[in-house]
Amino acid sequence: MDIYTIIFLALAVFIFLRLRSVLGQRTGNERPPFDRTARNALGGAPDKNVVTMPGKVIDQPPLAPTAEPAPPSDRWKGLTEPGTALAQGLDAIVDKDSTFDPRHFLSGARGAYEMIVLAFANGDRRSLRDLLSSDVYESFDAAIREREKNEQKTETRFVSIDKAELVGAELRDRTAQLTVRFVSQMISVTRDKAGNIVDGNADKVADITDIWTFARDTTSRDPNWKLVGTGSAN
Repeated sequence: MDIYTIIFLALAVFIFLRLRSVLGQRTGNERPPFDRTARNALGGAPDKNVVTMPGKVIDQPPLAPTAEPAPPSDRWKGLTEPGTALAQGLDAIVDKDSTFDPRHFLSGARGAYEMIVLAFANGDRRSLRDLLSSDVYESFDAAIREREKNEQKTETRFVSIDKAELVGAELRDRTAQLTVRFVSQMISVTRDKAGNIVDGNADKVADITDIWTFARDTTSRDPNWKLVGTGSAN
């Protein structure tokens, strides 16, 4: 063995010992690598593999931390007068759920109303299931099945939603219920398989007044409301 071989061997041993001291060695007690998916979940980073479910229309975002409570006399200004049954119901709901904002709810309710009416006309069961309680869904589904049995199709078009106003508010145990009166204009017809109109008028705008009740469990992390009751003033 010549002098150069000895020098290279010594150098290799020296480098190995230095790397071992810096990188350490496995003992079987090391922490597992930090999972990227868990890190994204904890940090709030979006996961591109997660698909947002449809139907989440009426949600309730938390109020801004700096928002100051309004005086009792102005709390529901524009919605109802102080001391009314509606005001008392809203007070009970907000006492149970401080994030509740009836104005935000009404904005979402308008969108939900149009979505539900059109989904029913189109027989879109998937959208309806996300927006309705099980009892209401069964009622809507039965009407759709009857229409399908008779080979009929419904065509509905909104002209306008003129009003969406709260007419009732109630807290039952932990469940908040809000009743909304919708005043709208729409054109709706039902045709048979030959295209003949069996109900409605394709050339007439109908004035419709619906009274719907939505509910939400105030203790649930799910911020969305579902339709639990329907009625009509027509």
